[in-house]
Amino acid sequence: MEFESKIRVTFRAMRYAFLAETYATERVKVVSVWSEFRDEDLPVRPRSGDPRGRSVQEQMVHQCVSEDLWFRNMLGIDVGAAPLPKFETRMEFMKRYAEDSGKRLEALQEKDEAWWEEEVKFFDVQRSRTWVMTRRTTHTAHHRGQLMAMLRMLGRDVHSNYGPTADTGGLMQNHAATIYAYGSLEDLLEGESIGGKKAPLPRSGGKAVTERPG
Repeated sequence: MEFESKIRVTFRAMRYAFLAETYATERVKVVSVWSEFRDEDLPVRPRSGDPRGRSVQEQMVHQCVSEDLWFRNMLGIDVGAAPLPKFETRMEFMKRYAEDSGKRLEALQEKDEAWWEEEVKFFDVQRSRTWVMTRRTTHTAHHRGQLMAMLRMLGRDVHSNYGPTADTGGLMQNHAATIYAYGSLEDLLEGESIGGKKAPLPRSGGKAVTERPG
């Protein structure tokens, strides 16, 4: 019984660890997508001349500022740094977000169960921190998806972000590979700082890369 009790205590302490673990992967996915753009892509909008669609640069600004506000005002985590880089270049955005999100991850990993379950103000309503963190993750994924669509509009390569892409071999049912641009966030920043050292892409080998190619 004592052994079983220890197991239950350990499980409870780790109940919300998945939220920090998810954030650990999501921050890498954000920077990975940003790395697929080129410097000249930053002013591009989904539809030229239409200010309703954020430019690539504005998407990066929004990610940095929005996440900083959510963490400080709703989750109570302040990394003590300006959310935007001094120079708004692709490389500086990646470095700024990687550093700040790394500090947020460290803070999340230290939080106990009571902290996660406490209700905080989410705009004009009260929600638990677990709820807020889940919503933050989906918010980030939403904007990352918009940027991946813009990569296709620009004709850029797309490495894996969750699974296979048209450039890593196409459809999963054709056993396409999952190929990340870099093996780690550290490798990404180092590689991009010297012009890029992304993993090579095999393409589709002539097979269909969409479900209804006709």
